[in-house]
Parts: sequence; C-alpha cells; structure tokens
Amino acid sequence: MVFGQVVIGPPGSGKTTYCNGMSEFLQIIGRKVAVVNLDPANDSLPYKCAVNIEDLIKLEDVMSEHGLGPNGGLVYCMDYIEKNLDWLKSKLEPLEKDHYILFDFPGQVELFTLHSNAKNIITEMTTKWDYRLAAVHLVDAHLCCDPGKYLSALLLSLSTMLHLELPHINVLSKIDVLASYGKLAFNLDFYTDVQDLTYLQFDLNKDPFSAKYRKLTKDLCELVEDFALVSFTTLNIQDKESVANIVKLVDKCNGYVFSGIEGDINEFMKLAARDLDWDYYRYPHLKALAFCI
Repeated sequence: MVFGQVVIGPPGSGKTTYCNGMSEFLQIIGRKVAVVNLDPANDSLPYKCAVNIEDLIKLEDVMSEHGLGPNGGLVYCMDYIEKNLDWLKSKLEPLEKDHYILFDFPGQVELFTLHSNAKNIITEMTTKWDYRLAAVHLVDAHLCCDPGKYLSALLLSLSTMLHLELPHINVLSKIDVLASYGKLAFNLDFYTDVQDLTYLQFDLNKDPFSAKYRKLTKDLCELVEDFALVSFTTLNIQDKESVANIVKLVDKCNGYVFSGIEGDINEFMKLAARDLDWDYYRYPHLKALAFCI
C-alpha cells in the first residue's frame, strides 16, 4: 500500500518549496520519500526528482507545436498524462514497495476546479493503484490581508475540495512573512477556523466598490458556511514544528497513522535524544517535536 500527498494550490503558493522542505523533514524522521513532479512547466526543481513528467511531455514543446498559451498548454499536457498513465505507472512501480510519495502538481487552479483530467489521474491512483493520498492545498497567507481575496481563497478551497473528493487539508503557507503585508483586520484564528463570516462581510462593505455587491458577498459567505468544510492550518516551511503539525494532519487524513507511524516516532525519539551537535544545532526543534507527534 502506497501513502502520499497530492500537493496543489495557485501559482506562487509555495508548492515546490513545500515538496522540498517536506521531503527533507520526512527523511529526517526515517521515511523513504520520493517526489514526483507532475508539473510540465516546472523546469527549476530544488529537490531530487524521482519521476519527472518532463521526460514524457513539456509545456514549452506543446505551446510551440500547437500554438497554445500557457493555460491551454497545461490542459493539453494533463490530458496527455491521463492518456499515458501506463507510462506514469511504470515509473512509479519501483517506488511502491517502501516509499512515501509527494506529487507536485501544476498551479493552474482550473485543473482542480473545472477540468476532469487531474481528478481522473488522481482517481486512477486511489482506486485502481490502491494509493492512499491526501490533498494538501496551499494558499498564500497574504490573501488574509484583503477580505475580497480571502473570500476568493475560501471559494477556491471549497470548490477544489468538492471537485477532487479526496481527504483534504487547506494550508495558509508563508505564514512567517504575513506580518510584512500589514496588520490583519481580525485575529489569525478567524481566518483559520472560518467560523463566522459576518465580520468579513462588514469589512468588505467598508470598501465602496465591494459595497455595491453586498448581497452577492452575503450569499457567497453563506455558501461557504453552509458547507462547513473549509478551515485552514498554517505553515512556515522553515519551522520544523510547523512542518511536523502538517505531517500529523496528513497522516490522519491518508491513513498512514494506522500503518507505520510508530516506527517514525521511535526514530524521531532517537534523533531527539542524541547529543550530537549536528542534529541539535541544525534541527533545534527536534527535541520539542518528539513530543508533538
């Protein structure tokens, strides 16, 4: 049985950085990790790539050959991947025995809200290949600084959850630089818990442009609240404790917690108990994290 994460989110939300940091963290706690790049436009990878979709198809070649723009080219590429899943399966088979897999998907949001190709690829993995996957949906935390953008992030997250039908975690990424964008109108808990959006409506109505669409805003907020599905956790990829919290959540979502996490805890405790300077100074949160997982 293969466990892993489907890493998605808008462009610039930090998916590739997340895959790099998460793979390093998981290796530290004793897991064998493979990162699979399924973004045909991602030609600058900071991590060691176990499978690279550019070996099958490249966005640049598609745009040149078919006269498509970036968006149309990405849709074409995902359709092509869907029709060549046997190629992907053959590349993944050597990893299936003992690897935890991170899938780095493209950032085009239409692929996860409108088109069926990405969903069909994931469904093939979860139903026919028996992969246990959880979606990790990254949203840039700076969107919280603008009520209109935050509402858009809520709608995007909800739409993605309903479309993919996967165990799902929404993450406010880059939380460490949020303060540089200004003071939030409400406490951070308001944006992560998504409990009462009445206050968000009030904040939006302060803007003359947004006030014209007061009823639409009210209906959209009620839509999000009625589904009661969207909430966020925060992430600072540089902070090991923050990454460990994501690992705990994902392990519960995809079921890994029931089939092997005990080994990870034991390994983590061994690392935390060491007095080696390399471990302690390079990963200063290890000792605290051992009691968090």
